[in-house]
Amino acid sequence: MIRLFVALRPPPAIRQSLLDIMEGVPTARWQDEEQLHVTLRFIGEVERPVAEDVAVALSQIVAPAPSVALIGVGRFEKRGRTDTLWAGVTPPDALAALHRKVDQACVRAGLPPEHRAYLPHITVARLARSAGVGFAIEDWLATHAALSSAPFPLPHLVLYQSHLGRDGATYEPVARWPLDTGGGT
Repeated sequence: MIRLFVALRPPPAIRQSLLDIMEGVPTARWQDEEQLHVTLRFIGEVERPVAEDVAVALSQIVAPAPSVALIGVGRFEKRGRTDTLWAGVTPPDALAALHRKVDQACVRAGLPPEHRAYLPHITVARLARSAGVGFAIEDWLATHAALSSAPFPLPHLVLYQSHLGRDGATYEPVARWPLDTGGGT
């Protein structure tokens, strides 16, 4: 089985600005530079033939490369505990449109459609246990609430393989396709 997801990779300067805010929450497992991305669709574990069908379907996507900016930070909670800290990405419309195209390609490849609401973000930390660090999380959220950046392009659609390990996941780009940057030919 192969564990896959589809994402967009921010440019080096944006990745560095995210690395610069990764501190101050004791139990956080901060993402490293190679893990920073905007997920468009989590696929999960599939057999190799399905993975190959997904890659073919993704290669046929024609879409403009979104231009986005960082905006604020937030958290996801599971059972009342913070388990993820993230940086927001705006505007959401272009990313949502690309998310729909990726989802449609995955459905054509035989996967079920995505039913979760899409919230564009870049995960910066995972927290196995947030108990006892509530103040640190609240301080981090308040300190970085005004996070922002100049607009930046996301010119490539990337299919990643996720390898789960004892220290978290590592991501390996499997295939990459250019999006339309409007440059013409």
